[in-house]
Amino acid sequence: MDRDAVLAWVESPLQLLGAAEWAAAHRTTVPVAGRLTPQMSETADLLLARGARFGEMAPYLGIPWTLLAQHPHWLVGDGFSGQFRLAAAILRPRTLTFLDDGAIAVPFADTLLQRRPYARPHVTEKGLSKTLAPFAAEAIARRARSGSAHLFTAFDLGEDRMLALSARGFAVEQHRFAWTRATAPAPADLGTRVILGSARPIDGRMTRDAYLAWVADVAGHPGGARTTYLPHRRETAEQLGAVRRLPGITVAAASVPVELVLAGSTRPLALHTLPSTTSTTLRLVLAGSGSTINGEPVPTAHTRTGAER
Repeated sequence: MDRDAVLAWVESPLQLLGAAEWAAAHRTTVPVAGRLTPQMSETADLLLARGARFGEMAPYLGIPWTLLAQHPHWLVGDGFSGQFRLAAAILRPRTLTFLDDGAIAVPFADTLLQRRPYARPHVTEKGLSKTLAPFAAEAIARRARSGSAHLFTAFDLGEDRMLALSARGFAVEQHRFAWTRATAPAPADLGTRVILGSARPIDGRMTRDAYLAWVADVAGHPGGARTTYLPHRRETAEQLGAVRRLPGITVAAASVPVELVLAGSTRPLALHTLPSTTSTTLRLVLAGSGSTINGEPVPTAHTRTGAER
């Protein structure tokens, strides 16, 4: 077995995109074990068409035990996953690199620093996942002490966390979606005002009525601009049906992450989103486009972001 063999173990489109960025940054080909979740197949096809340095693509539903055992270096999409905790405790990989799993990149960094419990934010854990937490934490800490634990992130972790992670042996590599921007074709014409759909009502974090009121308010903003709605991958048919019935909105087909849909845009876009991962990722993807997110300008291509400090 190749002591440096790498496997990307991912379960969401954003994690898969992170694996493509890592492979490009490290100029190496990476096989992928991808969990069959919404948009994964479409995202994989698009990334491969754009030249992602992926090797064998293996879809899976449970834990890909055989592949994990064959690859001592794991690119892990979800460090909070109960399946990851079990596999890490049993197989004890030689090297771990954690990719972004959305905005929980920051609380995951705090978990690695033992500043918070090893538990997914806003989730009460029990059973095997809770039992395995200390074993997984120790497996990660051992890798860090040997210089074999890394984070590959687009998020600003802050100077204090960066110093603390380094002191514990974690290496942090930050990126700006350089590969995504470099390989992007001209995007589809979505107009100049775009609403990014949210799964907050599905997750019980706001009511459906409040969500639709927010969408209607954005679409009704004066100026006569066409408003395009890009659905979230976990929105239900019922929620999308309600959005379609609102006046002045065109619901676009979106089968891949919004980062891939909008990358390459040179036309200024007015983007509207509720608090989400995209508030960070799109500021990097759209750097230099003149776009705004909720009224705030994205940085120019030459502006340093917090993630670069």
